[in-house]
Amino acid sequence: MPTSRERRRRLLEAARLYFVCEGRPAGRSPIPLLDAALRGGAGIIQLREKSHRSADELIALAGPFSRTAAAHGALFILNDRPDLVAACGADGVHVGQDDAPVAEAREAAGADALVGLSTHSPEEIDAACGAQGAGRPDQLSVGPIWETPTKQGRQPTGLGLIEHAASVAAIPWFAIGGIDTTNVAEVAATGARRIVVVRAIRDAQDPEAAARSLYRALDD
Repeated sequence: MPTSRERRRRLLEAARLYFVCEGRPAGRSPIPLLDAALRGGAGIIQLREKSHRSADELIALAGPFSRTAAAHGALFILNDRPDLVAACGADGVHVGQDDAPVAEAREAAGADALVGLSTHSPEEIDAACGAQGAGRPDQLSVGPIWETPTKQGRQPTGLGLIEHAASVAAIPWFAIGGIDTTNVAEVAATGARRIVVVRAIRDAQDPEAAARSLYRALDD
């Protein structure tokens, strides 16, 4: 029987579309939106709260994410709180360059948990791919390609960083930042085979159709 970590790694390898969402999008239950994203092809969902939340609040918000991901056989990742991965029923955590180091996040999240890392430059990608042992992330996000309100203050990297990741990254990586149905083909043509989106699904009139369109563009 595969271990929890082996199962999670297989799901990560297979995932092409990664949907990030706050706990109460537009003040409503996230379940219909998460269901739509997962039906449309998302293999990973992430709970990311931009405002400060207590541990109890995050655990409560995580419940629908954990249950919905499990129902679809998908992964649920918690943003920036490795200490709450187990309590939230998450499969792993995502951290930024200014958050806890990967090895520290892995220790807090548990040996079976996945740890993702944001990268914004060729040097950060190279360092992540060169890391060994507990300090080596399981997954990278690469970007933001274009300016986006979900990454305020972060300068866009352009498609050149995607080209670099495509040529050197030995870790599953996802392009991120301003990707939607109008430009996903350009991102795929640059070498990305996996993407992270927020608004492209969350704010779509038909989230399932948007997710399906994004997924198909990666295949095309």
